[in-house]
Amino acid sequence: REFTVLNVFNYITFRAAGAAVTALLLSFLIGPLVLHQLRTRAFHQVVRAGTPDTHQAKGTTPTMGGLIILACAVPSVLLWTRLNSRYTWLALAVTMWMGAIGFLDDVLKLRQKRAGQKNEGLVERYKLAGQITIGVVLGWFLWQHPLSANLPGASTTLPFYKYVLVIPAAVWLEWLYVVFTTFILVGVSNAVNLTDGLDGLAAGLSAIAFATLAVFAYVIGRVDTSRYLGIFYLSGAGELTIFCAAMVGALIGFLWFNTHPAQVFMGDTGSLALGGGLGAVAILLKSEFLLVFVGFVFMAETFSVMIQRTVFKYRRRRYGLEYAQQHRVFLRAPLHHHFELKGWDEAQVVVRFWIIGFLSAVLALSTLKLR
Repeated sequence: REFTVLNVFNYITFRAAGAAVTALLLSFLIGPLVLHQLRTRAFHQVVRAGTPDTHQAKGTTPTMGGLIILACAVPSVLLWTRLNSRYTWLALAVTMWMGAIGFLDDVLKLRQKRAGQKNEGLVERYKLAGQITIGVVLGWFLWQHPLSANLPGASTTLPFYKYVLVIPAAVWLEWLYVVFTTFILVGVSNAVNLTDGLDGLAAGLSAIAFATLAVFAYVIGRVDTSRYLGIFYLSGAGELTIFCAAMVGALIGFLWFNTHPAQVFMGDTGSLALGGGLGAVAILLKSEFLLVFVGFVFMAETFSVMIQRTVFKYRRRRYGLEYAQQHRVFLRAPLHHHFELKGWDEAQVVVRFWIIGFLSAVLALSTLKLR
């Protein structure tokens, strides 16, 4: 009874707030140090081919700022979460794995830039192989070792539908679940990577997405709240609230340096890690299809690239290169560059995309009750 005040540490809401504040404060301490090192070592942004001409001036801005996000979020998670939570460890493992792939890609791009070579970074098939590997491992682990005793590992849910969809107990069908989770993880990580093209765009949208998933993790991880809302319950999933809150805190802190005009870019180190973290949390919460709402802008950016490339290839084959170049679906892809070339200021594009992301998050939250 003497230590009753310490009982607040049992509350997920208290620990989530602590994780967010810790990550935010760490970003103000660690951010300038990392930024100084990146500038000193001339780790400058590699401007992607095909970006508008106005982006050429960003070639002297430091990149690999994703190190700030990871350096602030990971310690905060470990400080405030229950260290026996498999949910937390799996989310961290996927995030760090994707971050490592992005880090290697960024380093190779910088070396190639300094050597006067084409800035392709990590060979695309090797990058994809690394992403697929962690996706298969995560899917197989959840299938073979369900994290919650009340739900099988090979299962998922649909927005606005209160029942859990369980994969039939047949090996070949359950392997489809592994393929499905791999597709989600690879798709989301690359979608965030494609969206990272304007100052603060990917960071702001990721913060909104993680905050939304934090609410879902909290609700799904509580017996009383999940029963009241008529949704499924996952024992122990509430610990993902701490993970998501720490990511939100780190991202808000990172935005201090990344907002227009950016002092640093997150690079693939940050974008792949963020996408991996978002995908992992959605998979662990059995809420993969929720990403249609939570990650709506990320999806729109990805589909804009897919549509642009597909239509261009078709028209080039059918009508020739000159016709294909003159009749593109978008002025430039991903989608944010299209609006830039239509005359929108960079800050306008970012804020308006944030607004769309926020409205999509509200729609995602409405699925908690509309079932």
